[in-house]
Amino acid sequence: MRLLFLGDMVGKTGRTAVWEQLPGLISDFKLDFVIVNGENAAGGFGITEEIFRETIAAGADVVTTGNHVWDQRDALAFAPREERFLRPSNFPKGTPGRGSGVYIARSGARVLVANIMGRVFMHPELDDPFQAGERELAACPLGEQADAVVIDFHAEATSEKMCFAHFVDGRASLVVGTHTHQPTADHQILNGGTGYLSDAGMCGDYDSSLGMDKEEPLNRFLSKVPKGRFEAATGPATLCGVGVNISDRTGLTEKIAPFRRGPRLEETAPSFWS
Repeated sequence: MRLLFLGDMVGKTGRTAVWEQLPGLISDFKLDFVIVNGENAAGGFGITEEIFRETIAAGADVVTTGNHVWDQRDALAFAPREERFLRPSNFPKGTPGRGSGVYIARSGARVLVANIMGRVFMHPELDDPFQAGERELAACPLGEQADAVVIDFHAEATSEKMCFAHFVDGRASLVVGTHTHQPTADHQILNGGTGYLSDAGMCGDYDSSLGMDKEEPLNRFLSKVPKGRFEAATGPATLCGVGVNISDRTGLTEKIAPFRRGPRLEETAPSFWS
């Protein structure tokens, strides 16, 4: 199974680039399943139902989120009724929406996607992500109820991300980090067969500060006095993410490579999709 995960869409430029390019990527690379993190898609803060629906229409199978999931109050209303919209599963019981789901890939495979948020340097501090991961895997084990398991681990600390991946190694197909908006170069297959990347990066303008217009963040570092709000940068977007081949026999990762397409970073795509 060929799976593409795209990191956090940031603002109009990021979401528009995803909408415009994703149909072609699915066709050109014969992708079986696509996951997109959308938590910064609405002006850099949260996501609306309209943006969610446009992302699904462009070809995403699931939209994940993170700590900014409720920044747009619209999300509280549509989260409960949209099965392909995920918020972190370790929110307290009773939180609107769902943290995981099983979806059918274009290949016919059953894909469990779970969205889990770390706790180190993160706000709000949610329930234990390791216990949340254990619950998800116990409820839908790889090789039994699921042919593939993908976990979007939305967290700041790379140590927490890596320890979580080792914790589920051999029980998940892929653990990919989101949140920092900076793509990392540590894509690998762990000893048990789980694919791993500390951070997928973002889909947004990299001539920025994490997708935000750089002037106000820079001002706050220099003066400590806010002059205005953070605004999403509006320059051309670069898409960042990771591509994997998942074994139809074991459900584990056979090949993994970063995906980058756009004007600011060195472009790369999985050669095994050529």
